Amino acid sequence: MTAAEPAPAVRRGRGRPGYDQAAVLRTAVALFNRKGYDATSIGDLAAELGLSKAAIYHHFASKDDLLRLALGDALDELTAVVSAATHADDGSSAHDRLREVVRRSVEVLVAHQPAVTLLLRVRGNTPVEVDALKRRRWLDDQLAGLVRDAVAEGALRDDLPPELVSRLLFGMVNSLVEWYRPEGTHDAATVAATVAAVAFDGLLRR
Repeated sequence: MTAAEPAPAVRRGRGRPGYDQAAVLRTAVALFNRKGYDATSIGDLAAELGLSKAAIYHHFASKDDLLRLALGDALDELTAVVSAATHADDGSSAHDRLREVVRRSVEVLVAHQPAVTLLLRVRGNTPVEVDALKRRRWLDDQLAGLVRDAVAEGALRDDLPPELVSRLLFGMVNSLVEWYRPEGTHDAATVAATVAAVAFDGLLRR
């Protein structure tokens, strides 16, 4: 699957009182993050929700469908952010678009932190995970292209490998899953602006 290809169709039930599809998916993501995807069964999810396995299958055709939707929650928005930057025709510089990608990626992570956490833990053990890893590599490649463009326009130094720079930029953003809490001291906008400032302006006093 490439970033442009639609995800396979999944079952989308209307839901039952108290446990609609979104509620089941949120619980599944939390459980996958806590126990690991491979170690979690539909029975575990049913027990967590206090439902029968049949009730879970009312919403989702399989555990893979749960994973696909959960990973798509994070990947679709990240893909939209990166695609908007790489296909922009508003005359903005590559440097400005690159910085915007970093800032917006922080906002996506904060808004979808459980799903992004799950995305960062996939290892390619299932076809769904393999597809997710391909999409992550696409994102890295697109970001590296923006780095190259920013170097070419003279905005960034030219002695660093663009592929490494892109991984480090996403690595800085992704590190937020380990410590950021929405109820903490700083809101998403402040964190996003700070990450972008550190990445592009450094810490030296001006």
